[in-house]
Amino acid sequence: MKRVFNLGRKSVLSLSLVLCGIGALLVSCRRPDYIPAVPEIKAKLAPVVDTGYLTPMPIGNPVSGHPWIAHVNAVDLDHDGLMDVIACEAQEGKVLWLRQVSRGKFEEIVLADHLPAPVHAEVAEMSVPGRYDILVSCMSVVFPDNDKIGSIVILENDGKQHFTPHVILENVARVTDVRAGDFSGDGRLDLIVAQYGYDQGEIRLMERVGRWEFKSKILLDLPGTINVLVADFCGHGRQDIVALVSQQYEEIFLFENKGGGKFEKRILWGSTNEDYASSNISLCDLNKDGRPDVLYTNGDGFGPSPVPGPRPWHGVQWLENAGGGKFKFHRIGDQAGAYGPIGVDLDGDGNMDVVALSAFNSWEKPGAVSMVWYKNDGKMNFTPHILAYEPIQLLTVTAGDFDGNGQQALVTGAFFGTPPYDRMSRITLWRRPKNP
Repeated sequence: MKRVFNLGRKSVLSLSLVLCGIGALLVSCRRPDYIPAVPEIKAKLAPVVDTGYLTPMPIGNPVSGHPWIAHVNAVDLDHDGLMDVIACEAQEGKVLWLRQVSRGKFEEIVLADHLPAPVHAEVAEMSVPGRYDILVSCMSVVFPDNDKIGSIVILENDGKQHFTPHVILENVARVTDVRAGDFSGDGRLDLIVAQYGYDQGEIRLMERVGRWEFKSKILLDLPGTINVLVADFCGHGRQDIVALVSQQYEEIFLFENKGGGKFEKRILWGSTNEDYASSNISLCDLNKDGRPDVLYTNGDGFGPSPVPGPRPWHGVQWLENAGGGKFKFHRIGDQAGAYGPIGVDLDGDGNMDVVALSAFNSWEKPGAVSMVWYKNDGKMNFTPHILAYEPIQLLTVTAGDFDGNGQQALVTGAFFGTPPYDRMSRITLWRRPKNP
């Protein structure tokens, strides 16, 4: 069973809540002949306890109640040279701007509220070049079912960081991610949309035909899409799409842009374990060969048991782009409740590393980890470094240069949808300790 939370009269699903399928009640439609036969490579390197490597600092408002931070994104929203954070608070229906007013000092500003469970926010120059508008994915606030209650809101920036909301899609299967890309090559940004739904969902291409008008085309008619990524994955100069589909499918799809509005669909990787528990994918050129790769976590804590917690198959993966639309699967490491993988050169040695969170774990055990850094030795061998045992229930992480010194720092968001409600945080900045 995927992740569902009750709020009295209403229920909300988190981003990777996303994760609302009841696997035991769904009939599999898997087509095994479509799944590439690739080995899983398990990491054998022993973990290093490195909890002093980064120093945590809460930013924004203090913890109140049980925070539901579904997404954080590092971006200099006002172009003042200081890195900021935008965040989605799904329970409160808010998109937040944690503006860095001076080095290490943040003020929290509500950019939009009364939104129906916003779970993902991306920036794109949708209106005026040089201005960041915000694409907001909304799942809505009901129990998981097939009602058409998803929506997309674009927050239009007037250039002074005042935002006007435009609802450009509504009354559809619940939306978990939306990204911008010029898929038609006409110079206008189109949208690709992940609609998780429940036992009916889809991946929707929205071609821009006016200022806030779009024409929709369905690329995939399956439930469970969590994330979509946009890049030239095939090296032909056009924007392709990679999508993660969970539920009982547990597959990663490539939609190769053939031009003229046509896309060729194929499965890059899939698990025969219907409870593989896919959680997130992200974009990263991990081996720095100039081709965009895909980082992938599986760590959803529900299913097959209704009790949330780790599963032995949870972990972190890398789909290496081998060129020509072909990818090679690598297992980076086992990690309980793995979520939110990002590529970041955390130690500044020139090698791209990976950071992943544990959204689900056996929190009653003192050795349950919360955040892990997979340090790359430059030969694509990854040593797990345990960055934190607490705060717990971290769901989302982003990286950026917050101090202006070239060092990458992390920002995490916590989502407390289930007990235990301790060792809590909301939004946290993790930086290298300053030298005395």
